[in-house]
Amino acid sequence: MEQSPAAFSLSRDALYDKVLGTLVGSAIGDAMGAPTEMWLREEIASEYGLVEKLEALVRPPSAEGTWDYNLPAGGTTDDTRWKKLVAEFLLTQSADLSATDFATFIVQHYEQEVQRLKATNGTEPEPFEANARRIAWLQEWTQVAQPYADQHLDNYSFALSRFYGGEMTCAGMLYAPAIGAFYPGQSKKAYEEAYKLSIFDLGYARDISGLVAAMVAAAMHPEAIPETIIRTVQEVDPHYYFKSRLVGRASHRLLKDAHRIVYQARQPFSGKLTEGSIKLPVSTTLDTVTLQQMQQAYALLDAKNQELPFHAGEIFLVNLTGLLFFDFDFTKTLAFVVNFGRDNDTTAAVTGAILGAYWGAEKLPEEMVHSVLSVNSTVLAIDLKALAGQLTDSIFSRYSN
Repeated sequence: MEQSPAAFSLSRDALYDKVLGTLVGSAIGDAMGAPTEMWLREEIASEYGLVEKLEALVRPPSAEGTWDYNLPAGGTTDDTRWKKLVAEFLLTQSADLSATDFATFIVQHYEQEVQRLKATNGTEPEPFEANARRIAWLQEWTQVAQPYADQHLDNYSFALSRFYGGEMTCAGMLYAPAIGAFYPGQSKKAYEEAYKLSIFDLGYARDISGLVAAMVAAAMHPEAIPETIIRTVQEVDPHYYFKSRLVGRASHRLLKDAHRIVYQARQPFSGKLTEGSIKLPVSTTLDTVTLQQMQQAYALLDAKNQELPFHAGEIFLVNLTGLLFFDFDFTKTLAFVVNFGRDNDTTAAVTGAILGAYWGAEKLPEEMVHSVLSVNSTVLAIDLKALAGQLTDSIFSRYSN
């Protein structure tokens, strides 16, 4: 049974801890995966051995990636920018979100970035390149958002069908955790509102976006346990995907796949861990048996890889497998999804949001929390603590009136 924040007696401080945990947990996941975003697993192993902590982001800037060269450890990508943007949108809304308002909000933000570029002074190329990246980040999204905001159905349909090549991307998953945090303990409501705003999603990717929000909302309940959060994938289905003729619910099949992969990977291993299977860093907290089981899980996940790493189904499967494999341990679960490779920063951002909502910011690794909060605030102009405070106040105001 779903409850409101007032009904399950979270104090403002406790709710703030959960909201901040969602945002900072997601940012930690983003920051942990960003140095090796889209890398093959072998490339990660050869350079880092096993990623278990935040590393410097030695990479050039890009529209969807980092916006500056070589950010320090704790730097983030579009995964965190989307949480910020959507959090700012949520602060303009009541309990029932408007998808039209959301589309308009994105278009207006894009137009502001266009004006920023036009106002760029001087002749040095770097400022122009930096401001052009801010436009490129949202240009694909605006092509879909504009006709939606204008209520031009055909134009919206055509734009959606070619959004990032018409793939079932992780679009809604980038911001669904923020929506989930807006409805603590209300997994069905979180699903419905995230589904409503997933105007960029195709096919069952929209169901997955709703489920990500639902899992975050479920994780924020003070009596949540891993089993109740995972059960959300089975129990929350307001649009009746389970009734889909011939195919059923794809997201539930992914959950079954995750359970099967973890079960098979945890079976006794008769061989031995060789030096070639994974480079073991001195600082690792995992024993060789666990590392070998991770490799087995990775091999089983490889068989499920989609054509594109940022496919919603692939990211959701890796997320679920990591949560089940390490039973919601924050650092170990993030290490699992990051070292798998592919679109690991997005996967880790989703996983980190769920875990952060579950544990709360106070129980997350202090050094990681400090690095992410500091770098995002001072270098990237993303004040996660301020956003969490504003969201918390907004949530409480809904239930005090």
